[in-house]
Amino acid sequence: MPVVKQRSGVSVETHSIEYVPQSERYGAPARLFTIWFSINLSIVCLTVGTLGVFAGLSLGWAILALVLGNGIGTVFMAAHSAQGPRLGVPQMIQSRAQFGVLGAALPLVAVVITYILYTAADGVVVRDTVKAIMGVGDDAAIVGFGLVTLLIAFVGYELIHRMGVVLAIISFALMAAAGLLILAQGTHDIVAAGETRHFSSALFMLTLTQAAAWSLSFGPYVADYSRYLPERVSQSSTFWLTGLGNFLGATLVMALGAYLAAAHAGIARDPGTGIAGLFGPAAYGVRILIAVGVLQGNVMNLYSAYMSSATIFTGVHGMTRLSTKAKFVLMSVLVAVATVIAIVAQYQFDVYFGDMLNAMIYLLIPWSSINLTDYYLVRRGGYSIPDLFRVDGIYGRYRWNVIAAYLASIALQVPFMQLSFYTGPVARLLGADIAWVPGLIIPGVLYYLIAGPQSGEPTSAQRSLNE
Repeated sequence: MPVVKQRSGVSVETHSIEYVPQSERYGAPARLFTIWFSINLSIVCLTVGTLGVFAGLSLGWAILALVLGNGIGTVFMAAHSAQGPRLGVPQMIQSRAQFGVLGAALPLVAVVITYILYTAADGVVVRDTVKAIMGVGDDAAIVGFGLVTLLIAFVGYELIHRMGVVLAIISFALMAAAGLLILAQGTHDIVAAGETRHFSSALFMLTLTQAAAWSLSFGPYVADYSRYLPERVSQSSTFWLTGLGNFLGATLVMALGAYLAAAHAGIARDPGTGIAGLFGPAAYGVRILIAVGVLQGNVMNLYSAYMSSATIFTGVHGMTRLSTKAKFVLMSVLVAVATVIAIVAQYQFDVYFGDMLNAMIYLLIPWSSINLTDYYLVRRGGYSIPDLFRVDGIYGRYRWNVIAAYLASIALQVPFMQLSFYTGPVARLLGADIAWVPGLIIPGVLYYLIAGPQSGEPTSAQRSLNE
């Protein structure tokens, strides 16, 4: 068995969006389990689990919906992760093969907006916890959290992975201990609420959609965290270790959130404060661990929002990479935008967060469907990496037929959508939002009809090294 190279220390990452040469590949696929398991062990993920029960769904049905939703979302995000070791580039760079080098800016803009919103959401969720730790006001807590996020994301890939290893152990121990303490308090609230919570197909689909949205939201950046692995790492090990880490982490924590919403609503509505309060004198240390758990997700959101923004910028200017200075400036701008949004929206968070989860489905699932169809069915993993950076290369500047298919797929979801301010006719008829179903099927079919099966291009890594 070949020896797996490891990094001896952590330094500021020098690669941006360019191909990672084989000589610089390192690590083992097991780190994919720790990073995707740990990112879900946060109060943000827990909050997703509370939504269905708070809407009126019974605990058992809510947990089933969460399991199914995470299962669906995980299959797609893990399939994206398997692309990383083979291609050696960030996830969204590969979208240039489907949309054109410049045309890829369209889904990239949607991805950047999504992760800016998620970064803002993390700041709001952790605000009260940071206030309790630092003794500052609402706005200062959000700003401070954003600054720490910026510093860690700037260091980059290796530090993020090492955080994942540590937090996979510490955060799991914290969540497990919190669960045991909560169970020890009894289940009287579940019994008391039994008459008001029930099965509803609409609420079941809503809860399933919210869980699927959580896991699917990792799709546009999941390969960013597998791209340094050696190309010889098998697609199956990448898929299963990513998928198991995400599914187990998300499902366990969301189920805990659903239980809290049913049995201890007060804790569920402010989980940062409520969970810390369970630990008595150790509450201060627990608050720090809770904040760090949210911080990891925030760092990954910012890191990948930067990757997508850099992909747009370099495509327009014909560049293959950004300097370290440009990286810091771009990340600073993204953090600033997210911080402003968080400060403005912090007191209307419930509506904001629910709509964001739904809107994410509408934008990301069509992209995911097109991307995976291209990788697994059309090109079957064969890409020319140099041409991903050439506006006049084989992928062209714009692929207008694919862009039209993407936009049409979003439009076709409109009758199925359900937001706080809009309900489509099909969603009104069914009483549930199932926009992700046509959003998942139609784009892939359209893209396959446009592109058709291809014999494959030169192996990406080999052609990159030779040129």
